[in-house]
Amino acid sequence: MSFSLQGEADGILPDRMIAAMADSGLILPAYPFVESQIQPASLDLRLGDIAYRVRASFLPGPGATVAERIDELKLHEIDLADGAVLETNCVYIVPLLESLALPPEIVAAANPKSSTGRLDVFTRVIADGTRRFDMIGAGYHGPLYAEISPKTFPVLLREGSRLSQVRFRTGDAVLDVDELEALHERERLVDSDHADLNGGLALSVDLSGENADGFVGYRAKRHTGVIDIDRRAGYSIEEFWEAIPARPDGSLILDPGEFYILASKEAVQVPPDYAAAMVPFDPLVGEFRVHYAGFFDPGFGYAGAGGEGARAVLEVRSREVPFILEHGQIVGRLVYEKMLARPQSLYGQRIGSNYQAQGLKLSKHFRV
Repeated sequence: MSFSLQGEADGILPDRMIAAMADSGLILPAYPFVESQIQPASLDLRLGDIAYRVRASFLPGPGATVAERIDELKLHEIDLADGAVLETNCVYIVPLLESLALPPEIVAAANPKSSTGRLDVFTRVIADGTRRFDMIGAGYHGPLYAEISPKTFPVLLREGSRLSQVRFRTGDAVLDVDELEALHERERLVDSDHADLNGGLALSVDLSGENADGFVGYRAKRHTGVIDIDRRAGYSIEEFWEAIPARPDGSLILDPGEFYILASKEAVQVPPDYAAAMVPFDPLVGEFRVHYAGFFDPGFGYAGAGGEGARAVLEVRSREVPFILEHGQIVGRLVYEKMLARPQSLYGQRIGSNYQAQGLKLSKHFRV
């Protein structure tokens, strides 16, 4: 089966085009896709059967393969066929079950899945010859690998576990300021009368406690048990997280090295013909990192897909020094991109989406 794009198209490929890419040999899975692996605007990537613990993170660079660098840096091999625990603050490289044979007009970008980011599992995708994590250039033919480093909780993984997802795009799909303003006029992207759309839709942190029964977030506990990445609703919140009550002054001091789950003040939506992504936070306005997992699918928070606006969950880690967050402080921006076509299934429809119409919410591994 051949695959072709019509004309000078710009946009992100939807679910049915991702399926067509696989049928045409542009995506090469070692085993057939499983149910829900193709999302509205992305493809979940599956781990292979072996993990390599390596001395350090790396990028292969031009002319080098990831396999060559693994041979230079590996400490030992771990069999994932029956499951294995990856320990915190170690770096592992896992070949993925999906490889690519991209045509010259399609590029790919990867990102951790929402549940991966909410467990503080630092995950990036690497391709042969690349100078950047999570970016796969047009025309790339070759394997894909996941770099995995659990930061807070040890995790149990196995062959087929899904930590990352990849989007495929052609051309320049990002909306400029005028296009974003026009879309906001039509769809009201955020429940705010004064949306800041310069450089993307600004999101601020909610530290009021008004939307979560007086709490503003969770701080991860140390020295916990293992979390099985494929086990849903299997763990008590109290064993792994400390709830953070709101303060009267609407502030929160981030302690260095601690991991927090917070939520945006704004409820946002992504209309069906668009996708969004959280862009890296500007380090010049705060010593902290926000949002490991940045993909927002078409239909996220959208009323027609069962939502009424959804708050972005923020995965936050302070850097070297304590830092005070204030209620309403801008912590990130959502960049909207055009879809090449509307997906067959929107976020929250028939694919078991766990975070539609969400507020402050931990990953799907914890019992509510």
